[in-house]
Formats: sequence, C-alpha cells, structure tokens
Amino acid sequence: MKTLRIRTFTMLCFFFILLLPWIFFVTAHFMETKTLSFEKGRLQNETLQNNLSEMIHVIESGSDRWTEPDWQNQLKTALHEAKMDVLIQSAEERELYRSNPERRGTTLSTERFSVIKDGQLLGRVTLYLPKSNEKQVMSAFAGLLLAILIVGMGMRRFVLKPLEKMGNAARQIATGDWDVRLPSSRVAEIADVRDGFEVMVKGLEKSYQKQAELEQERRFVIAAVAHDLRTPLFALRGYLDGLEQGIAHSPQMVAKYVAVCKEKSLQLDRLVEDLFTFTRMEYLEAELSRSIIDFREVIQSSTDSLRPLAADKHITFTEQSMGDCLLSGDAHLLERAMNNLLDNAVRHTPFGGEIAVRCRKDGSRIRFTICDTGPGFSSEDLDRVFEPLYRGEASRSRSTGGSGLGLTISQRIIRRHGGEIAVSNHPEGGALLEGWLPAAASDHMDGC
Repeated sequence: MKTLRIRTFTMLCFFFILLLPWIFFVTAHFMETKTLSFEKGRLQNETLQNNLSEMIHVIESGSDRWTEPDWQNQLKTALHEAKMDVLIQSAEERELYRSNPERRGTTLSTERFSVIKDGQLLGRVTLYLPKSNEKQVMSAFAGLLLAILIVGMGMRRFVLKPLEKMGNAARQIATGDWDVRLPSSRVAEIADVRDGFEVMVKGLEKSYQKQAELEQERRFVIAAVAHDLRTPLFALRGYLDGLEQGIAHSPQMVAKYVAVCKEKSLQLDRLVEDLFTFTRMEYLEAELSRSIIDFREVIQSSTDSLRPLAADKHITFTEQSMGDCLLSGDAHLLERAMNNLLDNAVRHTPFGGEIAVRCRKDGSRIRFTICDTGPGFSSEDLDRVFEPLYRGEASRSRSTGGSGLGLTISQRIIRRHGGEIAVSNHPEGGALLEGWLPAAASDHMDGC
C-alpha cells in the first residue's frame, strides 16, 4: 500500500479545496453561457456599467418629474430594458417611486446615490442591478463546502481515526489486555507511529510476561528456601537443646553433638550464600566488573578449595589444560560458578571415584568439561537440572546437602559472561558437564 508524507497529504487537501470550487464555477458558467470563454462576461460587465451610468443620468436629470406618471412609465421601460429596478425616496426618506414592489430590503447587487441640486438634497436613489454571476458564485460556494466536507472525511479516515484507535489500544493495554489490533494508515508518519507503537506493545508484553515469570519464580524460591531452612534449623535446635539438657553424658557424645551442629550451621551458611548469589544474578542488572583473567587459575582455585572435601571421600582430581585460556570477566563470579559445578560433582561421586577437569582454547572460545564417575543424570534430570530448586533422585538431593540452586547459579553466571553450559552422561558412565566462554580479544590481551 502506497503511503503519503503528511506534508504531501496536506498540500493535496489544500489544492483540492482550491480546485473543486473552481470546477463548480466553470461548470455553472458553461451551463449558463454554453461556452468556456469569459469574454462574454466581460462584455456583460461593460454593458452593465453603461446602463448604470445612463440610468443615473436619467434619474438625476428628471429630478423635478419624479412624481409624474408619464416620466415614471418612461423610466420603467428603460429599467426593464436594462434589467434593473429603482427606489426613489425624498430627502425625508419618503418613498416617491418603486418600479418593482417585490424587490425590497438590501441586496449585494445595488447602487445607492443621493441627488443634490444647488446644494440642496432632493432625494435618495437605490438602483437594483441585474443578478450577475449569481449561479456561478453559488456553485463555487457549494463546491467549497463539498471540498471541505471531503477533506474533513479524508483527514478523519487517514489521520484522526488511526490516532483515535491507537489511543483506545493504549487504554486497552493499560487494563492488561494485550490482544490489540492496530489500524493501518496511508500517511507515512502515522504508519511510522503505528509500527513504533506495535514494537513497544510487543516489548511491553514480553517484559510483562518475564516479570510475571520472575515473580512466580521468586515466590517459589522463597517458599522452597523457607522450607529448606527449617530442616537444618530444627536439627540444630534439637541438638543444642540436647546439649543444654545434658543428654550427651560422655565427651564422645558431646563431640558428636557439636560436630552435627557444626555441619548443620555450614549447611545453613551454604544455603544462604546460594540464595544470595541467586538473587544477585537474577536482579542485578549492572555491568560485570570485568578484567582479563586466566580461566586455568579459576579452575585451580576451585579445585584447591574442594580438595579437603574430596579427600574425605578419597576422590581424585585430574586437571588438564591446553593453551592460554584468557578471558574477560568477573573472577569472583566465575570462581563461584566453578565451585558449584565441582561441588556438585564431589557430592555425587562415590567413595574412591575420580573427577576430570579439562580446559582448552578453541578459536574464539574457552571450552571446559567436568566429568565424574558418579551415577550420572536421569532422563528427567537432563531436562530440568538447571531449574531453580530442582532436586533429582540421583543429583542435588537433600541427603547430599545441596540447596538446589548451585547449577542454576552456575548457568546464569556463565550466560552473563556470554557463554553456555550443558549437561549429559558420559558414554563410559558418570555425569558430563560441558561449557564455553568467550575468549579475550587480542587487543585486550595486548593491553593487560
């Protein structure tokens, strides 16, 4: 559909308002004169002026005979030939003679003058002229009204109506109804506004849906974490009450109670820390604190922090790196992500198992894998493992002390850095986590 600029549309409307009355005027002139030439009209105007001068001369010269019937009859005959009428009044505005009693009042086609002789006002005369071009003028006026009506309808259809519908759509959206249909327009500016409005509506709808999903997820996380907090808190309070009441009679029992209380407090600390990091990654929109870091050092730091826990289960770490693994990112967040991934592997790797961690540069990406000798993921785990607070039978269960947020946090940290992570089962058994992060640009590495 072809569109017009609003300036062009306005000029066309203005031209139409000027053109249509002229067409009506010319048509009426042709119907009356049977010709498109205006020469006849010019001759008629000259004849009218001559007749008018002659009538004025006759009236003025016969001022002393205004009341004589013979003179009045002669004047009437002359007026009839000239297609005129006259009203003669005395100085006191008393009617002396009227050639046509039907023509009364004021009209545009009149000529008024006073007759003065020897400095004395003799009377006042009103000459009613022929109705010249009246049909043409009325036709032009009708054309003007029609043009204004058509232009008004066009303005309403192409400008006002679309704007009115967009206003109604905005009010409809304000009530939460996103199923709106925006009108089209042949005016380019109105069409641009419509397209922009449609983009805004789609953006608002996506934002609203995302906000609703976040709100639902937030409520779910709060409810689930509140439930998870109660279990270690109840256990902690129970053991502390036992210590206070002297249930532990021997030093060995006291040490056991203290160890359990310490374990539950660490579980609470890990749960609160995971919740804090999860909330930060969900709602913190600020830019990451980026710097050039070696991803191998991040992995090394994470494995070092988990070696004591792995040693308790006699789990062996195997690390392998190839090439420089430099990238731009937040070292603290990336270390937290790797801690969660490795902690998940340690908790689900059986006694005497092995965890292999590999890192290499592949073009513009830094790729890493974590493979353990545990039971791996079930088919349901593979689809839902990154959902907040999801715990499968074989992974992230409460028996292992997991919060259900570790893998979710790791995925969001890696995605915030422009990377991705996926889970699968190794062909030889065990869980396999594979991910990648964008490598640092060469100009960044030169400047570090």
